[in-house]
Amino acid sequence: MKELTIFTDGASRNNPGESGAGISIMQHDLPLEGIARYLGTTTNNIAEYTAAIIGLERAVQLGASKVRLYADSELMVKQLNGQYKVKNEGLKPLHARAKELIARIGCVEIHYIPRERNKDADALANKAIDEKIK
Repeated sequence: MKELTIFTDGASRNNPGESGAGISIMQHDLPLEGIARYLGTTTNNIAEYTAAIIGLERAVQLGASKVRLYADSELMVKQLNGQYKVKNEGLKPLHARAKELIARIGCVEIHYIPRERNKDADALANKAIDEKIK
């Protein structure tokens, strides 16, 4: 059984604005991979969902059978855990894609963490924006 811990963050400057996704993947408490991806102009919530989707897609590619995903977007975490409904039409397809990936992996826990505990993913998201803008 391959277990992964994934930290994700989406950043959007001016919301909507230049956006990036940051994903930090760990295995056995050791860094496995960091992903920084520029997303163009979008909203913070779309960036957060996109980061989670990228992380979950990578987990599928790596053959993970158990994932703990941590994010600092309380909205996204509560929507994915079924505590909040998805009302925003722009988020519905992203929510559906994330749920599809969660079902594919089988065992996924999604947890909210404060921003200060998500620094690696945040740094990757901002790096993606900074390097694309320059």
